[in-house]
Amino acid sequence: MTNHVVIIGSINIDNTLHVARLPQPGETIAMTGFSQAPGGKGANQAVASARSGAATTFVGRVGDDNNGWLMIEKLKKEGIDVRHVVTSHTLPTGQAYILLQESGQNSIIIDHGANYQVMPEDVAAAAEPIKAASFVITECETPIPAAAAAFQQAKQAGVRTILNPAPANQRLTPELLTHTDIIVPNETESGALTGVPITDAASLQANAAYFRDRGVGIVIITLGEKGAYVATPDRAQLMPAFSVQAVDTTGAGDAFIGALASELQPNLSNLTSAVQYAQRASSLAVQGLGAIPSLPHRQAVLAAAQENE
Repeated sequence: MTNHVVIIGSINIDNTLHVARLPQPGETIAMTGFSQAPGGKGANQAVASARSGAATTFVGRVGDDNNGWLMIEKLKKEGIDVRHVVTSHTLPTGQAYILLQESGQNSIIIDHGANYQVMPEDVAAAAEPIKAASFVITECETPIPAAAAAFQQAKQAGVRTILNPAPANQRLTPELLTHTDIIVPNETESGALTGVPITDAASLQANAAYFRDRGVGIVIITLGEKGAYVATPDRAQLMPAFSVQAVDTTGAGDAFIGALASELQPNLSNLTSAVQYAQRASSLAVQGLGAIPSLPHRQAVLAAAQENE
């Protein structure tokens, strides 16, 4: 059965500045190139979900500008339901400015724009698709009150929730965590939120315990090239990553989350294989430039899995 995924999240235009390395304080360096692509954590996750075969609905906001119309058309072309994407007449479409190093690592500066106008009223207007969803996903590039409202609404309807607490600069409210079934931070975000930097197995366990003590059912901490740490009420395991040459890590976590939501059964019975599928999708995404342009389709993920068997 095809999953139905509803995403409450951000829509940005990504402006990528290609550099050999990050400049030091006071230093001026030249770009080696510039590229622009559709992005935003919410939009990335929605496209990743749709390309992996899930029926996908988006709840968010864009500005009344060329970037906004471009993003709506892009999401439509991916087969995503955009009836709950509202146009703001006071703020522009969000933008991200990405410093992409030759190593594939990136640093990102966000201009939230219309994304910060996503409110509980937008969530209430999307009550019908939320009630019919297999999973509801949100992240922290839109305001926490909207995320909390979405998860409360989902749990009242018996729908599973997935929280991507990125960027980790907003306080996760007890209400939001209580209604979170699965949380998926990367190691940096998790350490920032818990106050326990991840350096070893003990700190991984401490981070997972922090979230589980606050009502989260399953904790998945992504560790880049080291894999993903998965903690459930019954067990915890480190699942190794697939070894690839990363070109651009922008959107790697979004590729993971969108693919996970499309593959995971709502009863969570196939958690291990769904995480492996998500890892495979993420490993393919980092081998291309840009977030949305590099997100793989389901056929590519399955083909890559067959090649490595």
